[in-house]
Amino acid sequence: MGPAPRIAIRVDASAIIGTGHLKRCQSLVQALIEQGAQVSLVTRALDGVAAQVLRNAPCPVHWLPLPGGSFQTDSTTTPHAAWACVSWVQDAKDTADALQTERPDWLVVDHYAFDARWHDAVRAALGCRLLVIDDTADRMLSADALLDHNWALDHRAKYADRLAREPHWLAGPRHALLSPAYRSAPRYRFQPAVRSIGIFMGGTDPDGISTRVLVACRAAGFFGAIEVVSTSANPHLSSLRKACAADAHAQLTLDQPDLAAFFARHDLQIGAGGGATWERCCIGAPTIAIAVAANQLAVVPGLAALGAVRGATANTLPQVLHEVIEDPATRQALGERAAALVDGRGAQRVALHLLRDSLSLRPATLADAPLLHAWRNHPAVRAVSGSSEPITFKEHQAWMQRVLRTPDRWLFVAQVGALRVGSIRFERTETSDLEVSLYTDPQLQGLGLGPRLLRAGEQQMHHILQTPFTVQASVVAGNTASHKLFEGSGYHGGPLLYRKAIRPPPDEPTATP
Repeated sequence: MGPAPRIAIRVDASAIIGTGHLKRCQSLVQALIEQGAQVSLVTRALDGVAAQVLRNAPCPVHWLPLPGGSFQTDSTTTPHAAWACVSWVQDAKDTADALQTERPDWLVVDHYAFDARWHDAVRAALGCRLLVIDDTADRMLSADALLDHNWALDHRAKYADRLAREPHWLAGPRHALLSPAYRSAPRYRFQPAVRSIGIFMGGTDPDGISTRVLVACRAAGFFGAIEVVSTSANPHLSSLRKACAADAHAQLTLDQPDLAAFFARHDLQIGAGGGATWERCCIGAPTIAIAVAANQLAVVPGLAALGAVRGATANTLPQVLHEVIEDPATRQALGERAAALVDGRGAQRVALHLLRDSLSLRPATLADAPLLHAWRNHPAVRAVSGSSEPITFKEHQAWMQRVLRTPDRWLFVAQVGALRVGSIRFERTETSDLEVSLYTDPQLQGLGLGPRLLRAGEQQMHHILQTPFTVQASVVAGNTASHKLFEGSGYHGGPLLYRKAIRPPPDEPTATP
């Protein structure tokens, strides 16, 4: 087992930027730590917001020097350049200096103020790969991997002419960076009547929209319980407190570590179109969404077109609210379609992409049978298997017992850290070749795990056999993913049968029989 991968994350929070970027990066930190990585955060105290959010940071934090004096912004090429409060040149130097000792394998940057120039400068200074988190597509990017968890009809078209290099794409809501709590948090249970409403307009709500939404609810004729959630970083907190105190059926809740329970306990949510949108989707909460920032102007209509939220503006909210309250079928459909978009494993997927080179194998045991059975019976796996029929757990368990006690059959489980991510099996054929069969967790496809699983299996079998051997793989007709996997891994033949000769590296002697 090699040293733990090192991941650093450059992100800021402030009254202007909000807390969403830092919150989602904290979710990624937790997923990375779960999978055995060494993680650190790099941030600048632009005001008191970041320090408040990071009071109980789960990893080391590098605080960059405080900004001082004026600096020249370049808003023509980077519209949000002023958010950094220093020039991109200075920030790139400060970031590289802070990380010179730990030299991360990956640097994650979640900051709209930095473009390809910053990316290239930091990559060159640290010799690492960059994962860029973005959803604006408003500047040039130089990313080894690009994460945009917003919904888009075509992410490649969205970023056309904005990429200095071709990235690995982590696109769409299945990559939403949610807290681990959302993976197993209770989901909203539909009720025909709207008993209560939840309002969350972002961690800082810089425009003070929460109060106006509360007023709009009453204007729409809803006089039931309302819970408004915000944080102590809200610059309009004083007026929000007064508005809630003046309403006998309104409650103000502050500084919650996560909002899963909040989203589940109300029959209707009203929220901004930022990162919390995906948390509501995961919980299946019927939602009226309002775009309160430029990067939300495409998200809200896109999700509304999918039927996952009902869009509104501050002006149309009372009418929309009245219509949604009076239409239980619409609310039920909103929740169901939203839940289908997000499963809560987005941060885990992104972490796995960053850590995929640390994938390792161990021999399977019968304790793995339930998970391997669930993977094997998943429709995506059955569709590309020799037999597409589901199998019972009893049948699967008996098969595993036979495999584990047969000398010429080897079954391994792949892990990244402690997370089981796939399985690979080798079986001696009548011609003394090895037949290989493998699959990854169906929920973790598209992360580049397959080639690493296959390579790890080949290396494991070479270690066991200590002699050259040939691997063959049978592929079901039309299985494009497997064709690409084997052809990209040096296998020849196809389209139904691939072969590869495995020999020891030149500096490793072959064992004498």
